[in-house]
Amino acid sequence: MKIVIAPDSFKDSISAQGAADAIGLGLREVWPDAQLIKCPMADGGEGTVAAVLAACGGEHHRAEVRGPLGDTAFAKMGWLPESRTAIIEMAEASGLQLVPVNQRDACNSSTFGTGQLIGFALDAGAQRIILAIGGSATNDGGAGALQALGLKLFDAQGQLLPPGGLALAKLFRMDLSELDPRIKDVRFDIAADVDNPLCGPHGASAVFGPQKGATPEQVQLLDHALGHFADHCAKALGWDVRDEPGSGAAGGLGFAAKAFFDAQFLPGVEVVADLVGLADAIEGADLVITGEGRFDAQTLRGKTPLGVAQIANEQGVPVIVIAGSLGEDYQALYRHGIDAAFSLVNGPITLEEACMNAPRLLRERASDIARVWRIAASRNPL
Repeated sequence: MKIVIAPDSFKDSISAQGAADAIGLGLREVWPDAQLIKCPMADGGEGTVAAVLAACGGEHHRAEVRGPLGDTAFAKMGWLPESRTAIIEMAEASGLQLVPVNQRDACNSSTFGTGQLIGFALDAGAQRIILAIGGSATNDGGAGALQALGLKLFDAQGQLLPPGGLALAKLFRMDLSELDPRIKDVRFDIAADVDNPLCGPHGASAVFGPQKGATPEQVQLLDHALGHFADHCAKALGWDVRDEPGSGAAGGLGFAAKAFFDAQFLPGVEVVADLVGLADAIEGADLVITGEGRFDAQTLRGKTPLGVAQIANEQGVPVIVIAGSLGEDYQALYRHGIDAAFSLVNGPITLEEACMNAPRLLRERASDIARVWRIAASRNPL
């Protein structure tokens, strides 16, 4: 019996590696001799670096950077020395988790720290940089990251613009002469599951600004400011990517990456699956078990279980999901390669209790699944 265990992390509860270990323990209770292949996964959001390094080895590099509101933050970057690949989670330097809810400020938050991480990767000799851009606290069109890499933005009085998306409305002139020249020699891949444009009713400000603290009035101001920034970028570069899918990702960092880095956008789960060798691991497997914190219709937007299922389906391997909770319309995933889904909890329980007991609950659900599978297999031998 060969089983591939490929879960995402369970937010605020357990890492992808921890989830895979707990599921493995539950399976071992029923199948002590089974071949278990653990492939911790992620979809480009929080936990991407940890998942890749857990599966591939590699190194953690830790750097002091400027957080989204200018405070000092300590951010980790993944490094795969053989391929000279840096894996950067922008949330480490510019993420919502760094800002208390009552201090979130879409108008003034900056991606400067993410740009610093890119600079550190360039210093390390990166030939490929993977940017995982989920969970941002910012709405600055990636201007902060570009400023950290040498771009100069001036107002009409010749003064450098302060951080944040709102300040971009006062942009009068940009100077690219000091932008780090090493950028053009590096392959940039963006791991994301967002396809919004930069501006407009489906853009960064309108869709994601409110969760970052923007009022309805500020959403309009930010949208105008990002459009103004895009106008200047188009004039300076000779091309305009504001309407391309993904330009609105991470408050517009996707726009900067497309416009200045010639970045390629890929579904985050595909990037991680490629790095950890998931397709090869699934070859010849009897079963794949994946999971995430909440399994619902949003999973169709490129979350880990869907990506894992697509790879497993190509090889005819069944897929079972263990989730913290099963949300509305989760059954729709049964039409996309998921064979069955089970909730982590076994009765009424608080979120705090579920998070605290996640390892035990994962082990128990995995054991339950294995027992049911064993009954079916005994009647219909594989």
